[in-house]
Amino acid sequence: MTAKQTFPATERNREPIFGVLARVLPSKGTLLEIASGTGEHAVWMAPRVPSIRWQPSDADPAMRASIAAWIAETGVPNVAVPLALDVCATPWPIDSADAIYCANMIHIAPWAACEALLRGAGVVLAAGAPLVLYGPFKLGGVHTAESNATFDASLQRRDPQWGVRDLERVVDVARDAQLRHVESVSLPANNQAIVFRRR
Repeated sequence: MTAKQTFPATERNREPIFGVLARVLPSKGTLLEIASGTGEHAVWMAPRVPSIRWQPSDADPAMRASIAAWIAETGVPNVAVPLALDVCATPWPIDSADAIYCANMIHIAPWAACEALLRGAGVVLAAGAPLVLYGPFKLGGVHTAESNATFDASLQRRDPQWGVRDLERVVDVARDAQLRHVESVSLPANNQAIVFRRR
C-alpha cells in the first residue's frame, strides 16, 4: 500500500487559503506548516511561493510518510523533509520561522493543543511574522452556519475534548502568547482564515 494519502477537501480549499497566505507571507524565509496532514497543501502551495522554504510537520508518522511520498512524487524543490512536531511537546524541533500556517487542527484536538500551538508560535515567530489558522470557528459563542453546528456535534461524539472553537477564546490565548489578531477572512464552506502577527 502506498504511503501517499489524499484528502478530498484539500483540492477544494487550497486556492482560497493560498489567497490569504500569498497576501500575508514575507517575501522570503521559512514557513512552518503545523499538522500538515497528507502533504497535499505543501506540494501545491510551495511552488507558488518559490522564495519561501516550506517546512511541513505532523505528529503522526503515517502523515509524515504521506508528506514524504508527495514530495518524492512531485519533486517540489522548496519543501523540506517533514518534521515530527507535536505542539504540546516542548521545545519544538525548529528554532525559528518567518511564518506559521495551520489548517484544520485545533477543532480535532484537545483545547490544550490549541493553547500549545499559540504559545509555541509566540516563541518561534519573529516580531511581525504571521500565524494563519484555517478552519471553522464560532463567533460570540455562536456557530456561523447550521452545518458547522452539526459538524461540531459529530466531533464531540467522537471525542468530548474536540470541537469547533470560539474565536474570541482563541484570540485571548493568542494575546497572552504575544500574538495580535489582525484579520479574519471568511472562506468557502463556512470556514475562516484567522491571521495573527507576533508583537
